Amino acid sequence: MTDLSPQAVKAVYERIYAELSKVMVGQEAIIRLLLASLFSRGHCLLIGVPGLAKTLLVRSLAETLTLTFNRIQFTPDLMPSDIVGSELLQERDRKLEFEYFAGPVFANLLLADEVNRTPPKTQSALLEAMQEHKVTVGGKTRALPDPFLVVATQNPIEQEGTYPLPEAQLDRFMFSLNLDYPEHEEEVEIVRRTTLRPPLPLSAVISLEEIQSVQRLILAAPVGDHVLDYAVRLASSTRPANPNAPQITQEFVEWGAGPRASQYLILGAKALALLDGRLAPETTDVREVALPVLQHRVITNYRATGAGKKSRDIVLGLLKEVKEKSY
Repeated sequence: MTDLSPQAVKAVYERIYAELSKVMVGQEAIIRLLLASLFSRGHCLLIGVPGLAKTLLVRSLAETLTLTFNRIQFTPDLMPSDIVGSELLQERDRKLEFEYFAGPVFANLLLADEVNRTPPKTQSALLEAMQEHKVTVGGKTRALPDPFLVVATQNPIEQEGTYPLPEAQLDRFMFSLNLDYPEHEEEVEIVRRTTLRPPLPLSAVISLEEIQSVQRLILAAPVGDHVLDYAVRLASSTRPANPNAPQITQEFVEWGAGPRASQYLILGAKALALLDGRLAPETTDVREVALPVLQHRVITNYRATGAGKKSRDIVLGLLKEVKEKSY
C-alpha cells in the first residue's frame, strides 16, 4: 500500500477526532497525544482520578481505529499468566500434551487499568511485551499483534495498597498524561449527553493498513539538525551529572532522563507534525511533547521534596531555560 501524505494524515486525524467527539467531550490534547503515541509505536500512562472516562476513551479509540481491544483490571492477586497466557495440560488422542492459551495481552490496544495495584512480579510481565512486542511462555516466544499499544491508568489519590512502578517500567512509556477535571461547560455537556440519551455508536474511520502506513511515514519523515540538537540538549539538561545542566537540575534532580527520552521527543514531534499536515517537525513540536515525555523520567531529590517541587515543575523550568541554538 502507498504511504499516506501529510495532508492525508491530517484528514485522518480530523475524522478520528470527529468520531470520538460523539462520546467524548473535550480532551483534545489527550486524544492528540494518544494518537501520536500509537502512530509512533509508543505506550501511554494515563493518570487521573476516577470518573474522567479513561476507560471509555481508550475503548472508543480502539473502535474508531479498527483495533482489537482488551482490558485487564490489575489487582494484588493478579498473576503474570493472567496477562501473557499459560500452558495447560490437555488430553488429545489419549495423550497428555501442553496447549497454550493466549492471555489478554494479545490485542492491538491493551488497557492496563490501575497498573500500580499489582505486585512488581506481575507488572514485569508487561516489560517484554512493551519493549519487544512479544511474550515468552514455556520457552516459546510469540509475537504480539501489530500495532501493539499499552495504555495504563493510575489513580493519583489512593496510594495505600499500591506498588509504585519501577523506573525501568516507567521508561517504557512514551508519554505520561495527566487528565484534569472538565471545565464547567464541558461537564454540563457530559451530563446532558449521558442522562438524556443512550451513547451514539462509533464507526471505524481508519484501517489497520492505514495505521501502519502512518507509522512508516513517521520513521521516514526528515528531521532538521537544529531540531535533533534541541531535543538532545533538552533531554540531557535533566541530568545532574551533565556539567552544563541548569541550576534547577543540579539542585533538585537525583536522576535525569536517558537516551530513550531523546528518541521519544523526536518521534512524538514527528507524529504531531504529521497530525497537523506537516512532514518535518520543528522545535515547537518538541516543546509540545516535552512534558509528557520527560516528567515521569525525572527523579527529584530530597531538596525538591522540601521545596515542594515536582518533576513537572522541573521540566517546565527547563523548557524556559533551554533555548534553541541559532544557525
